[in-house]
Amino acid sequence: MLLNPKKPSKHSLNLQSFFRLFAIATLTCSGASSARGDDLVLEKRIVPAFQKHCIKCHGNDANGSGKVIEGDVDLTLIRPENFSRNVELIGDLIHVLDLEEMPPEDEPELDPVLRQQLIKELKSIRQSSLSKQKRYLPTPIRRMNRFQYNNAVTDLFDLKCIVFTLPERMMREHNGYFKPASGKMADVVTVGSRPLGKSQMIERRLAGVAAFPQDLRAEHGYDNRADHLSLSPLLMESFLKLGQSITQSPDFGPRNVGVWKSFFTKPKNVNDYENAVRVRLKPFLTKAFRKTVDQKTLDRYVAFVTRQIDSGVSFEGAMKSVAAATIASPRFLYLYDKSEAKSGVEPTDDFELASRLSFFLWGSLPDKELLETAIKGKLSDTKQLVSQFQRMLKDKKLKRFCDSFPSQWLQLERIISSVPNQQQFPKFYFLKYRDSMHMMLEPLLLFETVLIENKSITQFIDSDFTYRSLLLENAYQDLQSEQYKGKNVNGGAVGVLRFIRVPISDRRTGGVITNAAVMTMTSGPERTQPITRGAWIAGVIFNDPPEPPPADVPALGEKPPTGEENLTLRERLAMHRKRSDCRGCHEQIDPLGFALENYNAVGVWRNKYENDREVDMSGTLFRKHRFTNVVEFKDAILLEKKRFARGFAGHLLSFALGRELGAADQIAIEQIAEQAEENDYKIQAMLQAVVLSEPFRTKSIQKKTINAQTR
Repeated sequence: MLLNPKKPSKHSLNLQSFFRLFAIATLTCSGASSARGDDLVLEKRIVPAFQKHCIKCHGNDANGSGKVIEGDVDLTLIRPENFSRNVELIGDLIHVLDLEEMPPEDEPELDPVLRQQLIKELKSIRQSSLSKQKRYLPTPIRRMNRFQYNNAVTDLFDLKCIVFTLPERMMREHNGYFKPASGKMADVVTVGSRPLGKSQMIERRLAGVAAFPQDLRAEHGYDNRADHLSLSPLLMESFLKLGQSITQSPDFGPRNVGVWKSFFTKPKNVNDYENAVRVRLKPFLTKAFRKTVDQKTLDRYVAFVTRQIDSGVSFEGAMKSVAAATIASPRFLYLYDKSEAKSGVEPTDDFELASRLSFFLWGSLPDKELLETAIKGKLSDTKQLVSQFQRMLKDKKLKRFCDSFPSQWLQLERIISSVPNQQQFPKFYFLKYRDSMHMMLEPLLLFETVLIENKSITQFIDSDFTYRSLLLENAYQDLQSEQYKGKNVNGGAVGVLRFIRVPISDRRTGGVITNAAVMTMTSGPERTQPITRGAWIAGVIFNDPPEPPPADVPALGEKPPTGEENLTLRERLAMHRKRSDCRGCHEQIDPLGFALENYNAVGVWRNKYENDREVDMSGTLFRKHRFTNVVEFKDAILLEKKRFARGFAGHLLSFALGRELGAADQIAIEQIAEQAEENDYKIQAMLQAVVLSEPFRTKSIQKKTINAQTR
């Protein structure tokens, strides 16, 4: 990993002086004694360690002749008085030491005791620095993405159909199996795949309403990231038209609109329409804008309706117009924290907290109970927050979390563009539809089960159960479940699919890392791609995605060139990555990718390549866990489940906040992982820890932040 601190001062210190001061700063920040004896102990550990393992790549040599500085980090130029404030650099140092990425493999080994001592002291410095001036990355004002917009409009009007079709929802529920309040997933579920099944796109929705373009997912992030959700004038105009098309749809009527009678129907025996409109609009706008509507705003909306009625528009027509205006209002479209004159970190108010919670778990507006709790000012109380969180986990709207987070976390959209060579992998294709329709549903059903039944997140690595369709069982061939072996399982519908819960008897399957969808989407048309698979493991499982490769590095061909036909893929890649600037990343990701090499380009188990050479998947995880087969690889990851928990916590927190994470968030991530460990890594405990974390319950205000009180 390449470190990338801020530009160093032009004033330089010699390395010995820097680390002597570094040792003193460490003692001071950790609250330890600064006695000379302790000072000498740290000097004898820290100074020699960095001189031996760091200066060769990250500083000038002892004679001062100078050499290439790796990662733009020259440790000899760091000023000790500024070191404790450079939390990004401290975080990078902790990261590379903790993951044993540094020193490189061809450099002398760092003593494990010393490594842990360095990590401990660096964390102490970071904690001390952040406690003095903690600043989380602010979440910019952002609009809803189209998934959230669809949900919010549905909930606001209590629609009995959807607004428009969402292909990004990869799985469609057919038999109502998703019942989180029961705490138990059905043994047999009937589902469909939206992106690949044409019949799955046919569902009850509002006629004449067209969706706005799908929001792009951030690299190594999610489609709710604030920096990707701007609102151009053209898109703003589209939202205005969209609001009108919704309320003017022929399907927008008593049959499909749950609030029709209480909101749109003309009141009987009422001469004072203004008062009737006011009574109806106040709770409607409060829900739409996620906070108590102020009198000025309410008066403006009431006046809009009464003017229309006075001009001859029907009561129903006027209420439709104000409803369309509401769902096109920036107050509805935008998600934001209130901006204050001061800067720094402060608690979110109850309304902001309610929105964060509802958009995290439900991808939509707070419901009546959550809003009422916020109105009473009780949501910021930890007990009340936990109570609301647990209630929301049992609501069927939790399905929306499952429709958005896991597919993006696992990057499953990549399976849609996978096109294995049809002649080489004919069984992958089924009629006009691909096996990927079945493949992508297996990890999604696993995620939903782990969530509903509150299982450990280690099930994502090595589950003891899974859900399979008959066709998917056939695709796994000799990795089939015991009850399917020897049976004819070639059948299977292409529209509605029946998945059965089966126990895992062969640990080569189970979890998400050896899932057929992941194996296929991280392969090329004709061969596996260990580098892609390794990068996927690094990014998804450990939340540590590698840097992009240099632009001038050519890709390895799908087929071996003349003279390399008898080489294994590992041997070909070894020849391919001789460049020194490629070595560091390859040392990290290659063992992860080759660990899955026994699975071919469509996830079928193999022991040999087409040239009859044995597959060699052996390797070492984090330079300390040797494995010779995929089961041992899973065991190695489970030995590092704390790292996996930290990575998963980071994914959840980033998704919950709608932003990238910064140095200050790392402390919260470690705390979430520690709480998860105390609760046997149960997923609901992790979600609760995210909600109770300081980044989730606070906001960072910058002096130049534009006031987000939209009109």
